[in-house]
Amino acid sequence: MSGFTEGTFSNFEGFETKAWGAMSPTSPLTPMTIKRRTPAPTDVHIKTLFASACHSDIHSVRSEWGKGVFPMVPGHEIGGVVEAVGSSVTKFKVGDTVGVGCMVDSCRSCRNCRKGLEQYCLPPGPVMTYNSPSKYPHTPGFEEKRTQYGGYSKDIVVHEGFVCSIPTNIDLAAATPLLCAGITVWSPMKHYGLKAGDKFAVAGLGGLGSMAVKLAKAMGAHVTVISRGKSKMSDALDNLKADAFLDSTDADACKDAADSFDFLLDCVGANHDVSQYLGLTAVDGKCVLVGLPPDSMSVHAFQIVPKRKSLCGSMIGGIKETQEMLNFCGEHNIVCDIEMADWENINECYTRMIASDVKYRFVFDAQKM
Repeated sequence: MSGFTEGTFSNFEGFETKAWGAMSPTSPLTPMTIKRRTPAPTDVHIKTLFASACHSDIHSVRSEWGKGVFPMVPGHEIGGVVEAVGSSVTKFKVGDTVGVGCMVDSCRSCRNCRKGLEQYCLPPGPVMTYNSPSKYPHTPGFEEKRTQYGGYSKDIVVHEGFVCSIPTNIDLAAATPLLCAGITVWSPMKHYGLKAGDKFAVAGLGGLGSMAVKLAKAMGAHVTVISRGKSKMSDALDNLKADAFLDSTDADACKDAADSFDFLLDCVGANHDVSQYLGLTAVDGKCVLVGLPPDSMSVHAFQIVPKRKSLCGSMIGGIKETQEMLNFCGEHNIVCDIEMADWENINECYTRMIASDVKYRFVFDAQKM
């Protein structure tokens, strides 16, 4: 089978659980049975209650970001309860409400990991939640070259250092997307210093953009949503409570907004001209990319140098800052706008996601597989 890693179905000690996954980049997602490892002393066995679908799941399962390993079980926005803990676990107990995001391990010792930046773990890099090999001797399955299975399953076993506590005062289903969508926008806001009173703009009103609006508002920023056309204006202003809306196809409005935003977060995943967003960024302002367009971008130095603008990037977030984000969301009652869906309709949901026909995340009940 194309992309199959030897050892995926090896006879390691563990238990079977139900999942949804794909057998190849061109096949639909279907029910399957997978094997999870028996919890090691530092492992947490999580009963998955909810799993949400991220657009990167589609890219991965279709091998659009490189050759995938199949069978593939996607999912890195996972919410559940602790079913069991290993003998050395100190952070969690049975019954705790927890979540798992995009990573399940790292080298734990490089300069970035020591700073709590596991997402930037030096090569060979972090062990991602799915479609990723067990890269380190301390990762169970390393000897077998075992590949990780993601959150579209009824159970998952993860090292306690990569499990986060989810506040119990917020709805777990709607909190599950925070494990990717939430931290992906929170991390650059905190790292690049967004503060109360700043003029903040978010380009692209999807799962990431909607969370950026909610978090930036709670941080005290003045928030403008930038989108092509006016079809999302009502949702931006009336539902998400953004302060302003800018139609990026309106030349006059964009001219009036030139050099005005202290912080512009670019969440657009399709090919686009980032120069337009740089033109909207203020002197000493930051234009931060979190979307991943497939093609390269072209930016002229004169768009950056004369007004001391910064063009930056950011990728998900570390475990410590993920926990800080979840705590903040608990304090401010912030969750994602979601649409509950049935597993039998997951392939249709993928089609709708590609068409941007969801507000703003599909979430599935993992115990109803």
